[in-house]
Amino acid sequence: MPQFILAIDQGTTSTRAILFDLQGRIHGTAQQELILRYPHNGWVEQNPESIWQDTQFVCRGVLEQNNIYPSQVIAIGITNQRETTIVWDRATGEPLYQAIVWQDRRTADYCQKLKEQGHEEAVRQKTGLLLDPYFSGTKIKWILDKMSGAREKAKRGQLAFGTIDCFLLWRLTGGRVHATDVTNASRTLLYNIVKQAWDDDLLAMLDIPRNMMPEVRDNSCLFGRTDKNFLGSAVPVTGMAGDQQAALFGQACFDPGMVKSTYGTGCFALVNIGDIFRVSKNKMLTTVGYRLDGRITYAIEGAIFVAGAAIQWLRDGIGLIKSAAETEALAKSVPDNGGVYMVPGFTGLGAPHWNPQARGALLGLTRATTTAHIVRATLEAQAYQTQDLMQAMAEDAGHAITEIRVDGGMARNNWVCQFLADITDTAVLRPPNTETTALGAAYLAGLHVKAFAALKDIQDSWQCERRFVSGMAQGTRQKLYAGWQHAVNQVLT
Repeated sequence: MPQFILAIDQGTTSTRAILFDLQGRIHGTAQQELILRYPHNGWVEQNPESIWQDTQFVCRGVLEQNNIYPSQVIAIGITNQRETTIVWDRATGEPLYQAIVWQDRRTADYCQKLKEQGHEEAVRQKTGLLLDPYFSGTKIKWILDKMSGAREKAKRGQLAFGTIDCFLLWRLTGGRVHATDVTNASRTLLYNIVKQAWDDDLLAMLDIPRNMMPEVRDNSCLFGRTDKNFLGSAVPVTGMAGDQQAALFGQACFDPGMVKSTYGTGCFALVNIGDIFRVSKNKMLTTVGYRLDGRITYAIEGAIFVAGAAIQWLRDGIGLIKSAAETEALAKSVPDNGGVYMVPGFTGLGAPHWNPQARGALLGLTRATTTAHIVRATLEAQAYQTQDLMQAMAEDAGHAITEIRVDGGMARNNWVCQFLADITDTAVLRPPNTETTALGAAYLAGLHVKAFAALKDIQDSWQCERRFVSGMAQGTRQKLYAGWQHAVNQVLT
């Protein structure tokens, strides 16, 4: 009977289960939409129990829909929305509070206070990160401070913290394993990525007990075996990585200088910088790319908080479109953006601005502005934001970026890929399978069970479905990008 690897892709807006065969091809997919809640301005939450229920539903569903027996699944890989924070009771497994999503801005004032106290440079030298509410650490502190009795329970060792991967692993194994992988740990503000250990000084800075922290493991290893009630047989969980690092792996960016850019709810670009840690000089993040057999690979990352979420807003928030599929034809229906720029700062601006107080804006509207212009401006924003990142990455790397491997839902839009190549003046390469986040999790899981022999096998299997190159005149590019910079400055000031 054929064998498969099951990838759990728990994202910001949906939970998916994808079955891959041992050649890395998709055999089946099941998906469940996930509700985001916005209880206050800048707050973003999810229900942890819904995440767990959806995970069970899609994993069981993809097997049933494709007539696959649990015994045919030889490994499970998990990839997840990073930084989203859950604190739960070790005895009952019940979360103390909602999952605080990575986009959440509630701790912005506290982060600013830490900056004013002079903590940021030490944080950067240890974690590669900036003091921003994006990361998990200040979210944990908020829960401990706000939930009655939480801090006392934490000190007694009764509470556990985890990002989504860790929470799912706990539930999958029936509460037997409290562990995370090194990429998710690297996004907490609490993990020293140079020493590769939880940092006592950072934990003390945020007043978080060390006993809440999970064990940190390589990305490809035996994390544990699922409870038999989950699928009907115990399946080993052998791969875990945060979504952006999983995409880096799925895009086979194993050599220093290689870049991937994922266009999902947000946009995240990572460049492999090898095994030497260095701090960005351009307000980018240094993060763990992956760690195999104890050998670490670092990456420089640029984080854009809103990409596909802006299209979702056009559809669900203001009803300008009925589906994301309409956007390509609408963008093509007008010769240019009509002077309209969309700055999608709905939850603040990430790299290279790092302004949690910024908010979104539509600029340049006239009586001639149409729905098509607004849609086009929203798509164009992804290319402008990516160019912001590419410039900073090139300066950090010390050389120009020559190609970008793209993935994620928006990468299926040919117009977006072409405009991205035009604005960045860089070749954009799209693989046949743009679901490289789940593929990366499957590769990591498969490496441990010997379904994939080595990184070279994965690298050799990577294919380019379409290559986009710039056809835009330099003067046009400069004019459009100058308009974007002016629009961003309006939001920042």
